[in-house]
Amino acid sequence: MATKTFLPFSLFLLLLPISSLSSTLNIWPKPTSISWPIPAAIPLSPFFSIEPDFSSHRYLHIAITRYTRLILSERHRPIIPPVVNLSSSFLFSLHLSVSDLSVPLQSGVDESYDLYISSSGATLTAATPWGAMRGLETFSQLAWGHQPVVPIGLRIFDKPIFTHRGLLLDTSRNFYSVRSILRTIRAMSYNKMNVFHWHITDSQSFPIVLPSEPELAAQGSYGSGMNYSIWDVKRIIQYALSCGVRVVPEIDMPGHTASWAEAYPEIVTCANRFWAPAGKPALAAEPGTGELNPLHPKTYQVVRNVLHDLSTLFPDQYLHAGSDEVNTACWDTDPGVTRFISDGGTYDQLLEKFINLTHPYITDTLNRTVVYWEDVLLGPDVKVGPAALPTESTILQTWNYRAKNTKRIVQAGYRAIVSSSNFYYLDCGQGGWVGNDSRYDVQEAEPSDSLFNDPGGDGGSWCAPYKSWQRIYDYDILHNLTEEEAKRVLGGEVALWSEQADEMVLDAKLWPRTSAAAEVLWSGNRDSEGKKRYAEATNRLNEWRYRMVSRGIRAEPIQPLWCVFHPGMCNLEQ
Repeated sequence: MATKTFLPFSLFLLLLPISSLSSTLNIWPKPTSISWPIPAAIPLSPFFSIEPDFSSHRYLHIAITRYTRLILSERHRPIIPPVVNLSSSFLFSLHLSVSDLSVPLQSGVDESYDLYISSSGATLTAATPWGAMRGLETFSQLAWGHQPVVPIGLRIFDKPIFTHRGLLLDTSRNFYSVRSILRTIRAMSYNKMNVFHWHITDSQSFPIVLPSEPELAAQGSYGSGMNYSIWDVKRIIQYALSCGVRVVPEIDMPGHTASWAEAYPEIVTCANRFWAPAGKPALAAEPGTGELNPLHPKTYQVVRNVLHDLSTLFPDQYLHAGSDEVNTACWDTDPGVTRFISDGGTYDQLLEKFINLTHPYITDTLNRTVVYWEDVLLGPDVKVGPAALPTESTILQTWNYRAKNTKRIVQAGYRAIVSSSNFYYLDCGQGGWVGNDSRYDVQEAEPSDSLFNDPGGDGGSWCAPYKSWQRIYDYDILHNLTEEEAKRVLGGEVALWSEQADEMVLDAKLWPRTSAAAEVLWSGNRDSEGKKRYAEATNRLNEWRYRMVSRGIRAEPIQPLWCVFHPGMCNLEQ
């Protein structure tokens, strides 16, 4: 195995111009409170340890072992190293204190921590194991140099603004290996994110092998090498727990279920049809047609088996049941549905029937809180009334109309998770992906009122433009909410839908743009005077991106390296 060669810390400093030195610390996400009055640091002993090792708590023990190894072996070389007075003594240990080891990882868990480092010792105090993990991440980012040093005279008190700081990954449209998912969860822990929203299935594939319904994956996945076994799921969940990350599963239904038709064609309407027939309404939002039939009795037998297996495999209190983008034209292809409508029934009643027969099963029988996409209540074509969605057991996830739908949801009394496509959709702005599209065959300048390919057009991406890290960083998910309404916003999630992504490009699609959301959801995007801090964040994110790369996360750059060595010179405004 090749070994890395590092310049001695002092020599590396000497090779940098004075203008490239700094007296600031780069921590991502920025702590809510940090004090370092005198720039000074102390070397870590080669025998540095974190004590005690908490062997009685499996996940914290694993985290301590992982962070001890990282702190001693990373030897991070900051692009702009801090200028410090170096102590002649060594720091031999970090003493860790946790008030209650029994607290499970769940929504709203206390993730606060208090970190103090002096020349005589270092202490990390947390109320729960999960707060301790956040503090260990901060301590790891404080270490730098070939012979690692950490700041002294440093005090950090830190806790998140939002309890739900998530990332959605769609593993249906393209497959992701377990290894790539574990790497993503590890990167989430580096950024203090705590919810991996696993959008497991969709119309394109059904990649999870469920004990009660094995044929769904056998027939509906892309193949035997592209599905997730029970052991794969357990491995992902156990690893996530050691990173302080919850895993929330989503099985989207009754829409987005074409993949179910491979095993159960009788319960899926409009399966395997061309998605956009000429002169007729589209049968789906994108290629891959099929929706569960709310009128077929077998639908509920299969759905309950799927939901039961999910609740057995995934311990989290939340279970995401989708319910977005139900297409009435797809339902209309079924003779039973057309009879129901001609007899005076409505599409809303069809969806309500499905919700009424599945929501109580999730909440009462399986004892889970159900999460739906906002469409179930606010859908433009099909929706249900609030009576079908009790606020105490239902959470709604927004994705349309910026702050408008968030406000509508919380005003109705629901808790909200914010994933606005205008800010948090990471797949936007890459152009279209459907084939045989004549709109691209344009050689002359386009009329200003019908731009597509020319600047100002969306190029086939419905949610263009590309969401840059600054766009994400400047999003205020509580915009236009009253103080009371804001209390019902749990947090936010960035989303990577995978029509044009797989594990080969995963890291660059996610990072460091997801880091921008991570900081905003942890400590906000404003300084102590209430001013947006995106200018200051640029320098820290540049540094953090390079550190993530050194940790094996292939994050894309946000600027030329020249900008890092010339702070402020690459800004739009001086």
